[in-house]
Amino acid sequence: MRSLVLVLAALASAGCGEVWNDPYPAAERGQNILYSAFIERPKHLDPVQSYSEDEATFNAQIYEPPLQYHYFKRPYELIPLTADSVPKPIHVDDAGNAVSADSPAIAFSIYEIHIKPGIRYQPHPAFARDSTGSFRYLNLTSEELGRIWTLADFKETATRELTADDYVYQIKRLAHPRLHSPIFGLMSEYIVGLKEFAAALREKDKEFAEAGKRDAWLDLSQIPLAGAEAVDRYTYRIKLKGSYPQFAYWLAMSFFAPVPIEVDRFYAQPGMAEKNLTLDWYPVGTGPYMLVENNPNARMVLARNPNFHGETYPSEGEASDVRSGLLADAGKPIPFVDRIVFSREKEAIPYWSKFLQGYYDASSIPSDSFDQAVRINIEGEANLTPEMEAKGIRLETSVDTSTRYMAFNWLDPVVGGSSERARKLRQAISIAVDWEEFIAIFSNGRGIAAQGPIPPGIFGYREGEAGVDTVVYDWVNGQPRRKSIDVAQKLLAEAGYPDGRDAKTGEPLVLYFDTTSRGPGEKSRLDWYRKQFTRLAIQLEVRDTDYNRFQEKVRKGTGQIFVWGWNADYPDPENFLFLFYGPQAKVKSQGENAANYSNPEYDRLFDRVKTMENGPERQLLIDQMTSILREDAPWSFGIHPKSYGLYHDWVHNLKPNQMARNGMKYRRIEPRRREEERADWNRPVVWPIVLIGAFLALGSMPAIASYRRRERAAGKAA
Repeated sequence: MRSLVLVLAALASAGCGEVWNDPYPAAERGQNILYSAFIERPKHLDPVQSYSEDEATFNAQIYEPPLQYHYFKRPYELIPLTADSVPKPIHVDDAGNAVSADSPAIAFSIYEIHIKPGIRYQPHPAFARDSTGSFRYLNLTSEELGRIWTLADFKETATRELTADDYVYQIKRLAHPRLHSPIFGLMSEYIVGLKEFAAALREKDKEFAEAGKRDAWLDLSQIPLAGAEAVDRYTYRIKLKGSYPQFAYWLAMSFFAPVPIEVDRFYAQPGMAEKNLTLDWYPVGTGPYMLVENNPNARMVLARNPNFHGETYPSEGEASDVRSGLLADAGKPIPFVDRIVFSREKEAIPYWSKFLQGYYDASSIPSDSFDQAVRINIEGEANLTPEMEAKGIRLETSVDTSTRYMAFNWLDPVVGGSSERARKLRQAISIAVDWEEFIAIFSNGRGIAAQGPIPPGIFGYREGEAGVDTVVYDWVNGQPRRKSIDVAQKLLAEAGYPDGRDAKTGEPLVLYFDTTSRGPGEKSRLDWYRKQFTRLAIQLEVRDTDYNRFQEKVRKGTGQIFVWGWNADYPDPENFLFLFYGPQAKVKSQGENAANYSNPEYDRLFDRVKTMENGPERQLLIDQMTSILREDAPWSFGIHPKSYGLYHDWVHNLKPNQMARNGMKYRRIEPRRREEERADWNRPVVWPIVLIGAFLALGSMPAIASYRRRERAAGKAA
């Protein structure tokens, strides 16, 4: 009985302060660690192949291309990272004479990039040398490799300075025949000699294969590339065909981050790939963090790069950034956080639960939990629920640099083409399809109805009344209001379909909506689309297929109406306006103009806009192009999705940035405050155990007393 009482007392006292459900090792408590999670395991960490968001979460903290985006400024602005300035292209004609940026004689654009001296790579065995100065691990024997299983098994590491050659080497890797860079096709159209360089590499690779050396290392430094060369130790030059001003944005992506030749050679050794000793598994960079643990099925860990060259927190931003305290750390050295621990969560519910317990520092909002976290007021503004506010959780929202639209196939005889009949039909449908309702029903209010193709944050986007699509909306009481269905019905009648019937034949108007199969949950969405067309008495037939068949219809132009989307590759209006450019038509040239839209005046303006610098003249031309699109209505412009993120109040320096992926270096946390909150939110509830134990103890007392009486009686009898 005394033992039971002691156990119950211990349980009761433990419940006063001990946390029992902490998923992290006790040694990590109170440490300067940022905790996050990932759902999809990254497939590629090699910068030549990586292109997805889940991969950029890691790569952008490790690799350093020459440029980056300013963390605070909007519209998005390029600033130097390892380069000493943002390079301005020099334009030349065929004879090599300098010409102006708007000259029709431009034959080549030359970017000369100067990198800062003194930048060094993270510690890595590829740089280690022996006492003679030879590389320690670049000629491993099979016996030596047999004792190696992870990168940590290499006892020696070293570093070296970043050079211009490292950037040139990575550009060459875009053409590597054993790698498959998603941007090789595009870059081969611009970088001088890249196609020829790729052909030479394929020939060399073929020679190796015929000699039985299929996996032999391809030394890219032995073959020159006309469009990329090192000028000196800290300067390299990239030569492009024609004019491509958007190329500077690519210089902020990991495709153009440096890869040292020693690292390429190190990982190319026989037997390395079989042990996941590759650049896809163990990246090597000069950034603020390095990957020290890679278990993509459970946990990935970034730690400070001890060789990081240093950077300071931004001291400029928007006026709202100053008011909200985002510039309080201006000028301080970054990164602030020592380690970043990413845990794999395959399901949204446990991710959400652990965030509420304080075990993740940030979280998105699962659809099923949206009402628990956010309330939308009658003005459509998002506010946190009292439960979230009580925990000190903050909501950060941002409009994505993407668009989701309903396209009308310009090649279709009913909804396509430049005739007045087809144009008014498209305009009527654009009014009838209530995207505000779609956002409320299917996106929990996470989005804004698009007024054109360009989303907020991109140059060319107009706010307020100046940015309203006057074909679809009126400006009422300081905000856009969708025109009434009466206006849409009038347009439909003018198109020759009064009450949804052909005025000449009396036949009902039947339109076809092509979509992809997404399971039973898609039915409500398709019913919603039918309802929108029913408002105009138009019959909408849904043609549901798998994604491959859907893509084939779009490629061949056999679809009529469909919904699709576009995410910005870079923050330039050209990246959205080219979606309507005639020469980019999907059927004609397999371009990204999925609607196959064609308007000579629009194309003429696009040819001017695409190579212009941002400024009043470019804005004026963009306004003209947007006006043409609104009138022609090749799209019902749809929505710009909105991202919602929740953060605990111990996390600082948060501003959503849809372009920059290297924002982890700006984050600052308060570890002590986090520990206090966790302890408060996760106190074990032990009173039921104590109560049950007490009842058991009381209930057992008669039995114990009876047992003792029998024992005493037996002792007396003996």
